[in-house]
Amino acid sequence: MLSIIKSFGLIGIEGYPLDIEVDINPGLPCYETVGLPDTAVKESRERVRSAIKNSGYGFPMERITVNLAPADKRKEGALYDVAIAAGILAASGQLPEERLKGFVLFGELSLDGGVRAVNGILPLLISAREHGFKNVVIPHGNSTEASYIVGLDIYPVESLRQMCDFFAGREEIPALAHLVWEETGVGGEKGFDFAYVKGQAAAKRALEIAASGGHNVLMIGPPGAGKTMLARCLPGILPPMTFEEALETTKIHSIAGELDSSCGIIKSRPFRSPHHTASSPSLIGGGKNSRPGEISLAHNGVLFLDELPEYPRALLETLRQPLEDGAVTVARARQTVLYPSRFMLVASMNPCPCGNYGSAMGECRCAPGQIQKYLAKLSGPLLDRIDIHVEVGSVSFSDLRSGGGEESSGQVAKRVRAARQIQQQRFSGEGIFCNAQMNSGALKLYCRLDAEGERLLEKAFSALKMSARGHDRLLKLSRTIADLDQSPQILPKHLAEAIQYRTLDRKYGAFL
Repeated sequence: MLSIIKSFGLIGIEGYPLDIEVDINPGLPCYETVGLPDTAVKESRERVRSAIKNSGYGFPMERITVNLAPADKRKEGALYDVAIAAGILAASGQLPEERLKGFVLFGELSLDGGVRAVNGILPLLISAREHGFKNVVIPHGNSTEASYIVGLDIYPVESLRQMCDFFAGREEIPALAHLVWEETGVGGEKGFDFAYVKGQAAAKRALEIAASGGHNVLMIGPPGAGKTMLARCLPGILPPMTFEEALETTKIHSIAGELDSSCGIIKSRPFRSPHHTASSPSLIGGGKNSRPGEISLAHNGVLFLDELPEYPRALLETLRQPLEDGAVTVARARQTVLYPSRFMLVASMNPCPCGNYGSAMGECRCAPGQIQKYLAKLSGPLLDRIDIHVEVGSVSFSDLRSGGGEESSGQVAKRVRAARQIQQQRFSGEGIFCNAQMNSGALKLYCRLDAEGERLLEKAFSALKMSARGHDRLLKLSRTIADLDQSPQILPKHLAEAIQYRTLDRKYGAFL
């Protein structure tokens, strides 16, 4: 007898409908799974067999064929266990197949018949809704994550036995109650607040501008100056995530298995800080299963690269396309996956190998050749994609011991939100959410300069030997500074402040 159960597979963060066909025929007992299953799917036969028996049902001692259609797409993971078990029970007459029609089933089985949570339930549910399905059975452990999806009747189950009783009409399972999204406001890591950062007014100003326009930042300064702490304070001044941003970010973390099941959805902007020994697949994404990398896990948040020149140059060059496009294409032999990766890049570095070049607190012991080799790890095209280069000087004893009123992250966040609101109104309906995302048309429309500004820009362009990309990013940065100043027009003072954030061009030009 043949039964067909509906489920969904994943390619990247997008789901596709899947038919799980189970055919049981007389013959020597055997169990075969076809349709490009990976090892986890093939091993499901042992989990399914034990779960069915330990749930009080009989496992058919006949010829069982399980086909996962479409057969040309690779199937990965254990999320099909529940659907396969339901198909076997329906094909053997132990479950009414009519009740299963119109339902989509997900879940991993344990040997005792329990249903375990699976990764990627959020994109799976969204895809099921987009394909017109209304009823879904999921593991109880995924309930919090699934409760934010409206438009579906979602039934959480804890065991195979409970699911079978539900379809047989012996037990009622109430549909999952939907949670209402509420903006939780800004919130960075606990203990990281601009109020605790002594001095560094210039760096704080640069990070405020970066947060206001979504710009990338490079902080240059000696060891111990506070670059890492400043970077960790940045999420606390970013505007809160919208529901759409939260859903898209949660999709990625759910697929990667990094979602906190008690929260269900990511409400704070991600902050990712991979070590400089990270491999290319871990940073960009890839590996055997085309898993999302750190740049995708930082989507709608911050990617912090500490000691930037310590990363292999080839690894840094892989950031160029994601920084430009806001997405990364992970191409592997088995499949090609597109992951979103629109993040703010925040990087830090020493000015030289010893860290004291240009410092008033210590003497630099590096030869010019050493400094040149150190800085040569950063290519011009990569630096072109970083809008703000800011020097972070050493902190004096008097600054450290002062009890003085440093501005808190909450106060800075208010100005950032005001600037972002201006940008939301300006770009309404254009698919642009901050100044850093402006295209050529928007740049021409919203970044006009007066005669004095044009002269200043021409001088800076020639003196700093800017590229066309550097020219555009300078105008975007000027627009953000004007927004913070509540100015509809980019004034020469706004452009002048943007020009000073080309530290590497001005100070280290001889070494680059």
